[in-house]
Amino acid sequence: MRRLKVVTQADKETPPLSRPSTLPHRHVISLHDLNPAEMEFLLDLGQRVKARPSRFRNALEGRTLAMLFEKPSLRTRVTFEVGMEQLGGKALYLGPQEVGLGKRESVKDVARNLSRWVDAVAVRAFAHQTVMELAANASIPVINALSDFEHPCQALGDYLTLREHKGPLEGKTLAWVGDGNNVAHSLIYGAARLGVHMRIATPAGYEPDRSVVADAKREGGDIALTHDLDEAVAGADAVYTDVWISMGQEDEADTRLRVFRPYQVNSELLRKAGPQVLFMHCLPARRGQEVTDEVMDSPRSIVYDQAENRLHIQKAILLALLS
Repeated sequence: MRRLKVVTQADKETPPLSRPSTLPHRHVISLHDLNPAEMEFLLDLGQRVKARPSRFRNALEGRTLAMLFEKPSLRTRVTFEVGMEQLGGKALYLGPQEVGLGKRESVKDVARNLSRWVDAVAVRAFAHQTVMELAANASIPVINALSDFEHPCQALGDYLTLREHKGPLEGKTLAWVGDGNNVAHSLIYGAARLGVHMRIATPAGYEPDRSVVADAKREGGDIALTHDLDEAVAGADAVYTDVWISMGQEDEADTRLRVFRPYQVNSELLRKAGPQVLFMHCLPARRGQEVTDEVMDSPRSIVYDQAENRLHIQKAILLALLS
């Protein structure tokens, strides 16, 4: 095991983390690609970065991250850009007008050009295939900052947040309510690696991808699918939801609003979960649709802790790949 270089003598009260030798210079496209040791390392490192950010201030001095975004963003853009600068490096934002992936220039050529100039790429794309093609042609680490199939950085930040509030993750129960989307996929993969029980309540026809559930179960994950809200949330440590209409689904808006209306997370649903339950959301939220103001602004809500921890877990990812 390699020792993480950024841990200094000032850390005498805590032993240095042993970084898995498989992490440096690799891609982070899916949580399915990370083994339990790698995932636990990233969570532990994220916790240390959050507790003592000054110790990592110049860890990535001279390194540059290209942020290749096809979609608009608040949390993802700010946390990657600020995170890289806090580590002593530079972040370069490239929006759709600058690049035009697959239109102005092929994904393959973009990957090969960026590999000559920068040290890593964080890509926020409409299609998961774009992220995979970029990674296949890049000689530098590629980080999936969101695709239509997964959102691994979000899920890692979520598990860091859940661990902060509930302690060790193994044996905890996470209830997902709503659309079986990209965030749900990453949480499912993470649950299988971390020993989290996951119950997923969706309307019929909106379940997570079958292959994701099958892979997680094959690896020992406790993943339960249901259409019954009460069954999903009973005794859960946290209830998680997301928007009903994501970017690119606007033409389905009327249907989705009707189908998902019974799956709103409100105070009545949280009462059924029990007094221990926390509320989670990856944001942005459509208040009055998937969640009520009363829940969003309640003491049970940890949504802004999740948003903050995107910064810390992405700094951990960058450190693990580049330092």
